[in-house]
Amino acid sequence: MRVLIIGGGFGGLFCARRLGGTDVDVTLLDRAAGHLFQPLLYQCATGTLSLGQISRPLREEFARHRNVTTLLGEAIDIHPQSRQLTARRPDETTFTLDYDVLVVAAGMQQSYFGKEHFAQWAPGMKTLDDALHIRQRVFTAFEIAETLPPGPERDGWLTFAVAGGGPTGVELAGQIREMATRTLAHEFHSIEPKDARVLLFDGGERVLKAFAPELGEKATKSLQKLGVELHMGVHVTDVGREGVTISPKAGGPDEQYTARTVLWTAGVEAVPFARHIAKVLGAESDRSGRIAVEKDLSVAGYPEIFVIGDLAGRDNLPGVAENAMQGGLHVASCIRRELAGKPRRPFRYRDLGSAAYIARRQALLQVGPIKVAGFFGWLAWGFVHIAFLTGVRNRFSTVTTWMTTIARESRSHRAFMLGATGLPDQHYTWTVWDALTPAPSEAPVDRDDG
Repeated sequence: MRVLIIGGGFGGLFCARRLGGTDVDVTLLDRAAGHLFQPLLYQCATGTLSLGQISRPLREEFARHRNVTTLLGEAIDIHPQSRQLTARRPDETTFTLDYDVLVVAAGMQQSYFGKEHFAQWAPGMKTLDDALHIRQRVFTAFEIAETLPPGPERDGWLTFAVAGGGPTGVELAGQIREMATRTLAHEFHSIEPKDARVLLFDGGERVLKAFAPELGEKATKSLQKLGVELHMGVHVTDVGREGVTISPKAGGPDEQYTARTVLWTAGVEAVPFARHIAKVLGAESDRSGRIAVEKDLSVAGYPEIFVIGDLAGRDNLPGVAENAMQGGLHVASCIRRELAGKPRRPFRYRDLGSAAYIARRQALLQVGPIKVAGFFGWLAWGFVHIAFLTGVRNRFSTVTTWMTTIARESRSHRAFMLGATGLPDQHYTWTVWDALTPAPSEAPVDRDDG
């Protein structure tokens, strides 16, 4: 049996792991060739953890499983009648893969709700590139502010806007504010990093709507104590070079906020391939692109095709890592049972709780009736997340780094890079105004004006 898994996230990883060593040929196709622990991306973006501590090459992960092949490529087309899939290499050429069972674990991408031009000014948080991009923008903002005289322009660079009050938005806002008041507090001469403003916008009445109200209230108090400015009940209706425009849900005039760094965590949607496969298979999907699946997570009319993780549209399954992990293990179990001549079982999701990190010694953990906040929530958050990290090496390394941050307020992974002036694909600057710079054949411009 040939099993083709699309995506090396939690769902694809756990499915391939469970099938390792069985009498099945497994191919794991991923556009990045590595597994990423997305829940800790913001720790990488704000300099606490390195890339290697939240990611691992898939080839290394499956080196001991001789029946698992990992390939670099992006799924772009499917031919269900012939059970073939077309993938694209990074050089734009394509290749074809055959399958008997297809597992779609491609995940979701950042959604700008139809306003894709927001992405130019407000990067999301879904990939390692996103984390590095945000790290570059955040730390560069402080550096640019250091070169400016006091006034509105400097204030704009010291203002950070975060759209979305879910776990990622709360975590980013808390980390930026903590970084400004602690890590960078004594490293600049012309500016006071602690004066940096962090604005958090969300359309709901409170942050962390998926958590119990009492935990959401504690999160609100923790953020306010840090100095994060909360703006609830509003929609971000425009994002540009200078900042954001906000529209109150209750009505009233729009408000504009000058912020040269805007980060977007307000929504997710299916990746293009997921929408394509739903169209080809004639499967129902919701507005976000989640594909309707049967009780065993297969697509109606195509028992050989499974959809797991964030893309599985059934029973209001949450878009969290635990759902993807359990879905991957379930599909692997279905395959193993069929090999043994046994019927499939329906998928049952078990809620293992939710966690959110706000700042040093401030986190939330909710597991059924158990609700923990503050310092003990922080400890619980750390060990829960570390327990799910891929590979023992990553766990040990991350534990060491994390324990170090308990003893001292350090962020040792703050390095960021700006591109070369003369290379068109590596701009020194990162705004649309690059289009106004001279072509590489022209004389270089002296950039000592900041």
